Amino acid sequence: MEESMRVGGGQQTEPGTSTTLPAACPTPSAPQPIPPADPDVMQQPATGQRSTHEPMIKPTVVAEPLQKEARAAAKGDKNKKRSKQDKTFAVYIYKVLKHVHPDIGISSSAMAVINSFMNDMLQKLAQESSWLAEYNKRPTITCREIEAAVRLVLPSELAKHAVLEGTKAVTKYACS
Repeated sequence: MEESMRVGGGQQTEPGTSTTLPAACPTPSAPQPIPPADPDVMQQPATGQRSTHEPMIKPTVVAEPLQKEARAAAKGDKNKKRSKQDKTFAVYIYKVLKHVHPDIGISSSAMAVINSFMNDMLQKLAQESSWLAEYNKRPTITCREIEAAVRLVLPSELAKHAVLEGTKAVTKYACS
């Protein structure tokens, strides 16, 4: 028959908790405080050895208000995805098309191809401008680097027209 006795002469270390040892174990000379239990970590086995290298984590129950916040955050994520999808040149491509040929439309697949082309050209021009600014040891990309990048990336006649239109746009912006 096994009896148990309290550690520290029957004094409790925390309100509502007590640690017991079998009668065969010697009673420690001084009471040892028990650290407060972490509610997120399950207690280790009584042998003092850990069964795994990491503490076991109890599953947490999400309260109803937190679920509502999570759903609201998920809706916010959807809005972010939509805004990322909305960043296209489609509106500007359509405006230029109607300016040049008012009676002609464009299919969505053709719009996707032109939009992809515009994104590629923007990336090439930005990369070339960045390299030119770095080569000239300048921290800022100015209209001079953009113009040089256009001349380097685009074919001759197209580059001349692009530089002319760009210069006109910068002049109009500076005057306003």
